[in-house]
Amino acid sequence: MRTPFVVGNWKLHKTIAESLALVTELKNALGALKGVQVGVAPTFVSINPVAKRLEDSAIATCAQDCHWETHGPWTGEVSPELLADAGVSWIIVGHSERRQFLGDSNEVVGKKVPAVLAKNIGAIVCCGEMLADRDGGRMLEVVDAQLGAALANVDAAAASKLVIAYEPVWAIGTGRTATPAQAQEVHKHIRSRLAGKLGQAAADSIRIQYGGSVKPANAEALISEPDIDGFLVGGASLEAADFIAIVKAARPS
Repeated sequence: MRTPFVVGNWKLHKTIAESLALVTELKNALGALKGVQVGVAPTFVSINPVAKRLEDSAIATCAQDCHWETHGPWTGEVSPELLADAGVSWIIVGHSERRQFLGDSNEVVGKKVPAVLAKNIGAIVCCGEMLADRDGGRMLEVVDAQLGAALANVDAAAASKLVIAYEPVWAIGTGRTATPAQAQEVHKHIRSRLAGKLGQAAADSIRIQYGGSVKPANAEALISEPDIDGFLVGGASLEAADFIAIVKAARPS
């Protein structure tokens, strides 16, 4: 059984005080919850305060991105090593917004993933197609290219530290959500690609999250699909009640 993993990606939201208020609510509500793993990804400036607030909690502190180098002349960048020192145990890599607007090409993502894993930090590797790709029937081709580059230098030994997040770009922040059947089709395809790259045992153990306008109203239907193992939640993770409801929906019945 793969333990569902639900991560809230706060993107560019929440001051330090607001971040602490939110995680305190989450900690109080989810501290005793069994059967599902939970994480939050605040802004860089809030990571260490949030990690300290969550020290005696099962909720993981995650980062939204990183650089592939440990140190050097990289103004404005943050390394996996520094993020681990700040309290991070998972790092999101290759989010569609980074790919679309901030220069994270397949090649760049392919550098970041092994850099994260080398520091014994978990990598949440994002992939997903644009609307034009889906309408043109290229969705699996796009996902294959993204995954192939991201995992080029990853082996089966890293499976326990690897999560894949499928996020159809046309469903992020748009209110549109892939139907459970649409999401399952791609998740099943991803697992088959993982098997080809890392072996069937590793593929069966790796969790594949869905991300794209996840809400309390659709979480239960999505998680019921056999290859959907949790969620990477955007807007709904900014409100404690919504995020808590999604986490509870992800628990095995």
